[in-house]
Amino acid sequence: MQSTNNITDSGIEFKITKPSPQLFDFVESFWMLENTSDTAHETVGLPDGRFDIIFSYSSNEPFNVMLMGLGTESGQHSIPPKIIMFAVSFKLLAIEYLLDIKAASLLNAAHPLPTHFWGIIKDDLNDFGNFCEKIAAKMISLIKPDIDSRKQKLFELIYTSNGSLPVKELSEKVFWSSRQINRYFNEQFGISLKAYCNILRFKTSLHHIKEGKLFPELNFADQTHFIKEVKKFSGVVPKELFKNKNDRFILLSALPKK
Repeated sequence: MQSTNNITDSGIEFKITKPSPQLFDFVESFWMLENTSDTAHETVGLPDGRFDIIFSYSSNEPFNVMLMGLGTESGQHSIPPKIIMFAVSFKLLAIEYLLDIKAASLLNAAHPLPTHFWGIIKDDLNDFGNFCEKIAAKMISLIKPDIDSRKQKLFELIYTSNGSLPVKELSEKVFWSSRQINRYFNEQFGISLKAYCNILRFKTSLHHIKEGKLFPELNFADQTHFIKEVKKFSGVVPKELFKNKNDRFILLSALPKK
C-alpha cells in the first residue's frame, strides 16, 4: 500500500492510503491525521459519502475509538492539539457485509466503540503502515460470503460514476427497482439513493475546486445548480471553498495533490 502525504501550513499532517483489491468494495481509504501544533485547529467538516472508524489519542485525551456515521451536512469541529488519529473510511457495502450494522441511526452522529475494537491498541498508532496491515488483515477475515450481486454492482456503478448516474439508469443496469433500492438505502443508511449520489458528486467536485475549476465538471444542470449544491453541502460558494483560508475546510486540505 502506498501513502499520499500532505502537510498544511496549520501544522496538520495527513497520510492517505488506498486499500488492497480484497477490500476495494468495502474500504475507501486508510488515513491518519496529526495536529503537531500546541493549539486546537478550528475546521469545517464536509459530507464525503463515507463512514469512519477513528482510533485516536492526544496529550489530554486517552485512547478511544469512534464510529462516525454518514454525514449529510457541514459542521464546525475542533481538532485538539497534539492529537493523533488513525482511521478507516468505509464504503456503504461494508455496513452490511463487514460490520453487520444498520447505520440509519448514525446519520450525522457518532458512536463510541470499545477501546479494544478489532484488537487495535494505542501502540498501533505509532506506525501508520503497520496499522494499515493489521487492520486490513482483520477486516479481510470478517467479510461475509454470498454478497448480493445486485448491491455489489450498484455500488460499483455509484462510485465509478462519482454519483452522476440518475437513479433510473442505476436501477435498470442492476435489474433492481428504484423503489426497492430506495427502501434498502433508507432502512440501511437513513438516506435515499439520490441524496447519497448528490453527496458523492459534491465530494468529487472538491477535487476540481481545489484546482481552481469553479465551474461544473460533473452532471450539474448549469452553473447556478452547481453553486447551489456546493453551498448546500459546504455552507459557502465554490470561490470561498477554493480560498480555504487557514485550512478551514479539512477535507479539502486533505485531498491528495494530483
